[in-house]
Amino acid sequence: MSKIRISNFGPIKGGFQGNDGWLEFNKVTVFVGNQGSGKSTVAKLISVFIKIEKSLVRGDFEKTWFETKNRLKLYYLPYHRLEDYLNENSKIEYIGDKFSITYDNEYLIVNEITNRVYSLPQIMYVPAERNLLTYIKGAEELKLSAEALQEFSTEYYSAVQEMNGNAVLLPINDTEIRYDKRSDELYLKSNDFRIKLRVASSGFQSFVPLYLVSDYLAKSVKQQSGKKTAMSSEETAKFQKGLRTIWNNEHLTDSQQRQAISELAAAFNKTAFINIVEEPEQNLFPSSQWQMLQSLLALNNMNMGNKLIMTTHSPYLINYLTLVVKAGELKEKIKTDAQKNDLEQIVALNTIINAKNLSIYELDEKCGCIKSLETYEGLPSDENRLNSMLDEGNELFTKLLEIQQQL
Repeated sequence: MSKIRISNFGPIKGGFQGNDGWLEFNKVTVFVGNQGSGKSTVAKLISVFIKIEKSLVRGDFEKTWFETKNRLKLYYLPYHRLEDYLNENSKIEYIGDKFSITYDNEYLIVNEITNRVYSLPQIMYVPAERNLLTYIKGAEELKLSAEALQEFSTEYYSAVQEMNGNAVLLPINDTEIRYDKRSDELYLKSNDFRIKLRVASSGFQSFVPLYLVSDYLAKSVKQQSGKKTAMSSEETAKFQKGLRTIWNNEHLTDSQQRQAISELAAAFNKTAFINIVEEPEQNLFPSSQWQMLQSLLALNNMNMGNKLIMTTHSPYLINYLTLVVKAGELKEKIKTDAQKNDLEQIVALNTIINAKNLSIYELDEKCGCIKSLETYEGLPSDENRLNSMLDEGNELFTKLLEIQQQL
């Protein structure tokens, strides 16, 4: 299992308080915490170091290129606008399946790990600003300041084109999404309405790009994973030569470079989908959050190497994760088809996860530290910060009632 250890980076001060500071990212990993606690910071750093490892495995550059001074700050962190989070005391250590990478005193130190199986990943960071792409027509033509949003935009419009004019049934409210090429518009349709996505509710505007990209990439990886993954030394050399040609072409825009690299890298068959999602519950009603979560979990379960990493403010997501873990326990004990059908009516069987494959971390903005959410008999504990805020609201209301009785 890949892991990362962080200290003195932006809002993260002491880092993870257990496991000697090593924060492991699981099949499903969730970060909860207040604004400014560092949820997205950790998720973005995970994205960065997975990308570095992937570049090392593919041989994008020589090992010495990565170990050049300030390579992390000048080349990788700007992708997520994190370069200003570094300071003279920052320390980041990453251990993946193929490489260990340490950042210390402006340098990266890279070491190869032998005798480990590596699944070449398709990495997608789904930013919270994704609804910009559905709210503004022609957003793909804008000069977006965040590289992460630019890349997500590229994949989003690829996913839309992949629909090929066909309707896609969304896992929320039995609503379809369809792309009309003549008007260059996405339309939502149900029994009661048909409207342009850009004038639809904010929940649909946030969910549609998340779902279309996740579905498109997960299925793409599933298709590739059955193919041969290794490349010959001759093919690898051709890939590296092609990559340098792209980087050295001053006439290509950043977006064109990304697209060219994506097409070139298609020669490598990806066998894992790493889906990193900021606030997947954004603007969604609780029941829609449940439907959304099940769709992401089903896509995550398509391949053994897939990982789903989420940041959230929603207490509902934690409670719903408890449901899929409990369903996983029950599935192991089911003896009849009738019992299986009863379970399927509550939780779709392709969404369930094993307790050992779920990690939930709580971040504290006051100390800049991270702790693991405790479990109770294998299930996520109710004693988490999100539920505590609900309890605090109830306590405040009780105090108001006490004042009312005195009036």
